[in-house]
Formats: sequence, C-alpha cells, structure tokens
Amino acid sequence: MTARKESQRQVIEFYWNKGIRSAKEICKRTGIASSTVYDNIKKLKKTGTTKRLSGNVQPRKMSNSALHHLRKYIHQDSSLSTRTVATKLSQTGVDVSHSTVGRHLANMGYVKNHPAATPMLTTAHKEKRVEWANKHLNDNWGRTLFTDETAFQLFRNTVERWHKKGKRPIRRIPKDRTKIFAWGGFYKNGKTSLFCFSQIMDAKFYVNILRDHIPEVKKILGNRWHFQQDNVPKHTIHLTKEFLAENVPQFMD
Repeated sequence: MTARKESQRQVIEFYWNKGIRSAKEICKRTGIASSTVYDNIKKLKKTGTTKRLSGNVQPRKMSNSALHHLRKYIHQDSSLSTRTVATKLSQTGVDVSHSTVGRHLANMGYVKNHPAATPMLTTAHKEKRVEWANKHLNDNWGRTLFTDETAFQLFRNTVERWHKKGKRPIRRIPKDRTKIFAWGGFYKNGKTSLFCFSQIMDAKFYVNILRDHIPEVKKILGNRWHFQQDNVPKHTIHLTKEFLAENVPQFMD
C-alpha cells in the first residue's frame, strides 16, 4: 500500500463520514480518480471502512452477468482501459479491480495492441477511382454482372492461442494442405452459380470458365448487359480481352 493510496482512502472516508455519499461529489471536491472513489465507496458500504482487511483475501470472481457486461463494453469500444471498464462495472454493482478486469480479458483471449498500420490511398489511387466513377456514372447498374475469384486455404494455422512457456500447443495438419479456388458473379437481383476448382488460374483457364458461364448469364440478363472484372494480369492480357470483345456485349475493368 503506497502512502498516496492510503491518503486518498482517508480523504474519501472523511467525506463519507461527513455525510457526502455521492461518488461524483467526492471526485469533484478531491480530484481523486473516479475509479478509486467508487472502489472505496464499495468498501465503505460493505465494511464501514476503506482499510484493507487482514487475512488471506481470495481473488474476487466475476459472475456470468458481469462477464457479459465486460464483453459488451469491449465490443462497443475496444480502446477502453481496464480502469475505465472497472469503473463501468462498478456502476452496475460489480466491484472488481482493474487488474481483475485485465486478468479476465486475458482469460477470454483478449490482448491489447496498436492496430496494424496500413497505407492510405495515394493521390494517384484517388484520382483513378474518381476517373472510373465519372466514366461509369450513367451506367445501367441493374444490368451489370460483377465477377471475381478467391481462394480458401483448408487447415490454416493462423489462430494464436494462450499457453504456458515451454508448452506450445500442437495442431495436427496434413502435409498436403489443399487450397480451393472459387469464381462467381452477382448482379442486382441475384447471382451466378459458383465454380470451384483447385488448379492455378491462368488466362486460358479463366477464359474457359467464362465460356462455360456466359450462356447462364445470357439466360439471366439477356443480350444487353455489362461485364465487370478487376485488373489482375490474367483479366487484361490479349487472350482474355479478345474473348470478351467477341462474347460479351460490354465489359469494364
């Protein structure tokens, strides 16, 4: 117990015994942190004193209801300090220290770090986006098919886990971890069928996918529609552009 903490406890108990029972009022008069005032008022209500009781004191546990509030506070504002969370909990009748809050957050799998930094859009990026938007401002988006492909890695080992030093957990993973790719498209009122594959996509394979699915798109959108894709190399080389020019009414990238 530091001399400063003992002094704060005595001041809070002094005002309490004078009949001032509002935590806000005590904070206002003393300038003591609200979390410290709330903690000591809880002690006064329970024991009549701010002094620490002698004997072995078991760590206070949080009920399921308190844990629910804890999750809610962190979900609403992930930047809250453990002291602020402890103060919020005290206002619901849960008397716990900020270290208890930190321990339970750790047990729940939370850690606190600065967000990973990522570059903002450059001026050139912004200009190109504005140029693209102006170019397609009056397009009929109700008859535009947006397409893309993605990859799914099975048995990914990317989840970090809490463990004791020297006892790193083991997860059994197949030697040959399969990666599944998928291509698909959507429009205002629906979507195309999903095409899944496992080989690496090159321009020739991409064109074959389009060739197989364009009849389906024509049944949905008729003969007047726009085809949209991004600018990855396999979408923009001569083979792909030539196929699109011959088989798609209009296309954009």
